Amino acid sequence: MSKTAKIGVVILAAGGSSRLGRPKQLVKFKGKPLLQHTIDLVEKLDFKKKILVLGSHQDLILNEVETKNFEVAQNPEWGKGMAGSIKIGLQELNRDVEMEHVLLLLSDQPFLTTEYIQRLSMAHVYQKPMATYSKYGSEMGVPAIFSKVAFPFLENLKGDQGAKKLTMNADFVYKTIEFEQGGFDIDTEADVEKLKGLE
Repeated sequence: MSKTAKIGVVILAAGGSSRLGRPKQLVKFKGKPLLQHTIDLVEKLDFKKKILVLGSHQDLILNEVETKNFEVAQNPEWGKGMAGSIKIGLQELNRDVEMEHVLLLLSDQPFLTTEYIQRLSMAHVYQKPMATYSKYGSEMGVPAIFSKVAFPFLENLKGDQGAKKLTMNADFVYKTIEFEQGGFDIDTEADVEKLKGLE
């Protein structure tokens, strides 16, 4: 994947998990925090610019995770929902070089691979929809990649609205790519125990 595509990456890792009672970004999977897992995957690929958006437990997370070549941005209003983190990430990406695409990732998808990231990104760049979402079962969401034409839609999200909200707009043209294990969610200790059994 060439940098000429001008794809920027934003890892959205600002939120907490009230039900889990500790930062799920630091839940261990195969010997390292989930957030580290995501960072390490992205570092293997040739993206133009990389942003990590933190909020809840930022100092604790930075003590436990090596951010490598990611620029760290803070969302002080992380408790208001995902939309603020998306906007901050997008602003940071476009500060120096205007991006043609932005790839949004979460910090708690343990079965994400470099191969899937490449497949999603390449399908999007070649097919040229406004966005390409991951599909898992009857659901869809992140990882998702957005073309420049979709940036104003992302910037207009509010509160706890995530990027999936855009698919409800009749004028928003998008595609999906199958990500079979993308729906595995970590919100409780039971989820953590289940994840341990899948290592």
